[in-house]
Amino acid sequence: MERKIRIPTQPGGKPADAFEVPIRESTERWTEVTLEDGAIIRLKPTIIGFARIDGQWDLEGNPIYVARGAAPVMALVSVPDHLKKPEPESGTVQGKAN
Repeated sequence: MERKIRIPTQPGGKPADAFEVPIRESTERWTEVTLEDGAIIRLKPTIIGFARIDGQWDLEGNPIYVARGAAPVMALVSVPDHLKKPEPESGTVQGKAN
């Protein structure tokens, strides 16, 4: 069942009338990114729902949908040893010599 809501169309933009469209099924897969410094990061979107903007269409005549969700889930898979925090030297307390 669609419910009419008001949503922002862009940061600082005027809110628009939209219809909340329930999700029937969702497959959220991980995207794995390898950075130039050798770190590997995985990201996965977290989608709470979608809204279809009332009375607006794209250039091909399709209705405009806006994803409603939270920040992406991020996991650091691996990082090269040279980027990790150095372990404290023996005989020191919080980086100061005894």
